[in-house]
Amino acid sequence: MPIYEYRCKSCQQSFETLRSFSQKDEPTPCPECGVPTKTRLLSLTAATSHGESCGWDAGANACVRPG
Repeated sequence: MPIYEYRCKSCQQSFETLRSFSQKDEPTPCPECGVPTKTRLLSLTAATSHGESCGWDAGANACVRPG
């Protein structure tokens, strides 16, 4: 299950919660004030690679290996 990030409209507290895809848009209670909120935030993600590195060529819209 993914972790979603929300912001409470009542107290402006940001918080994360583990929810299924089908629950992502349902109200969830703010852990600070208890008011149900539906305001999801756009969260950043991190990615790692264990393979060979490459550089992104925006003009070619492709991964270009050095050398």
